Order: sequence, then C-alpha cells, then structure tokens
Amino acid sequence: MAEPFNPIEHKAHTVRERLAAALRAHPRLVYANSLGAEAMVLTDIIWTHLPEIDMFSIDTGRLHQETYDLVEKLQWRYRRPLRMVYPDAAALERLTAAQGVNGFYHSLQARLECCRVRKLEPFGRAIAGYDGWVTGVRHEQSTTRGRAQPLEWDGEHGLYKVSPLLEWTEAEVWQYIRARKLPYNVLHDRQFPSIGCSPCTRAIQPGESRRAGRWWWEHPESRECGLHPRVRPATAQA
Repeated sequence: MAEPFNPIEHKAHTVRERLAAALRAHPRLVYANSLGAEAMVLTDIIWTHLPEIDMFSIDTGRLHQETYDLVEKLQWRYRRPLRMVYPDAAALERLTAAQGVNGFYHSLQARLECCRVRKLEPFGRAIAGYDGWVTGVRHEQSTTRGRAQPLEWDGEHGLYKVSPLLEWTEAEVWQYIRARKLPYNVLHDRQFPSIGCSPCTRAIQPGESRRAGRWWWEHPESRECGLHPRVRPATAQA
C-alpha cells in the first residue's frame, strides 16, 4: 500500500534533486550556512544526503551567544565539524580604529563597510575556487529576494548561485524542522525570525515584516549585507 502524499517530503525531495543536479553540473559546490531557520533545512539535507557539498559559516565576531550554541548543537548532532571563517584581523583593527566599535550605526556607508570587512571579505575567501555556492534565500523574504532564480550566475562573486528553497514558505521551513526535531537558534522563539550580528538584529513587533529586525534603522531596500541583490546605497537612507 502506497504511503499517503506528504507535501513537505515532496518539497524536500525536490531540494535534494536540485542540489544533486547542480552538483553534477558544477562539481565543486559550497554551502554558505547562515545558521538561520532555512539553514537548518539545508544543513540536514546536505549533511544527510549530499555530503559532497562543502559547508562553511562566517563568524563575524559579533554573533549572538545563542548562535554559537547552535553551532555546537549541529556539530554534535551530525558528528562533523562546521568550518568557521573569520574576518582578517588586520582589516578588523583598521575598521574599528576608523569608525569605532559601533560605527555602523552612524551611516549606511559605515554599516556596509563593517559588513564588507566582517562578512563579505571572509565570504570571498571561503568561496574561492568553487564552481557555485548554495544559499537558503526564499522569495517571500523580501522584494529583492523575490527576483532570485533557482540557478543563476553570480557575476559579483564569479560563480553560480544555487537557491533550492525559493518556493518554500516560512511555515514549511518550520514544519520540516519540527518533523525532524532539528536544532535551531532559540532566538527564533523570541520573535527573531532573521538573525545576524547581535548589534544589528532585534526582535520584530506585531505587524512588522519578517526581516524588519535586520538593520532596522535603515530603509527596507538597503537591508542586505551585499551577498544578495539590493538597491544601490545612493537610493537608501544614510
């Protein structure tokens, strides 16, 4: 007797097929693990079914303690280390000397420079030599992410970008997490749907968008670190 159709299992199977197809076309793939809710889905799928895909996460030096706790939980569950990539120490010293420890609050340009030193430069080092990188972005997260394609050329970074979760809803992400009892960042239980660096992330209020807690002092159009498309700084609030 055939098992009843399970929508979330069907979607997970589609993700595995997309990743396997991307791996056949671009043999050197790496997953940039954001450690968010979507990342728990992709971590489980990749480490369980497609371990040929490498994985790393960026420690900016300003993460929440709850995020570090999650890294430890993941490593215990899957019995394998998660590669952590760090900012260049000399560049970080120059950044804080120029703008102070919390200078990113003072202007959009200062915040983008902080993101560049703490996240973009380490990301560039981490993906060097790969054919493509995997991301957990979803269409419903923001207007700019709504334009993403499952496989597209990332001209800024010089490799393919694979986004297998685009059509997933937030509810489906959490359905997958709960069905498999996956670890996740406990800040999600405190109204933090999107989690980045500690000083740049807050809980959201009722009625706010799911990404309103990221860089909340800026216009919504500028609330990206540079890994994903956004409007140019000239059109955003300084």
